[in-house]
Amino acid sequence: MGRRLRRNHSPAFKAKVAMEAIKGGRTLAELAKRHDVHANQITTWKTLMLERMHEVFESSGQSSTPQVDVIAHA
Repeated sequence: MGRRLRRNHSPAFKAKVAMEAIKGGRTLAELAKRHDVHANQITTWKTLMLERMHEVFESSGQSSTPQVDVIAHA
């Protein structure tokens, strides 16, 4: 029986699974089976998301859209 290769999940996948866990519509076991990850991994992602969620609303000193100087030519 071979070892399972280490998988690297995208940040989007982790966020999606963590949000499902936070919503609470399914048990961790159901989510783990559905997304083929261990329940402990989902708990880790969920905890991390809850701890860092406030960072979404913090100002980093720069706006998310670049500032563009518009010069009108007549």
